[in-house]
Amino acid sequence: MTTTVIQPKWHTTAEVAALLGFGLSKTKMLVLTGEIRSVKVGRNRRILPVWVDEYVERVATGSEEWAA
Repeated sequence: MTTTVIQPKWHTTAEVAALLGFGLSKTKMLVLTGEIRSVKVGRNRRILPVWVDEYVERVATGSEEWAA
């Protein structure tokens, strides 16, 4: 029998906070300011994994300018 692992299509704000190692309030602020893209589904915010990757790439690219 083959086992299939289903990967989540969306992340909650709390899940993204855990992935990034940030606090929930900081992550919510990043979402509200648009630094991390999100969509509102009903009363909840959802974030695509690729949007988290885009944020990390943007932050990492910006920090290279400050490297010695």
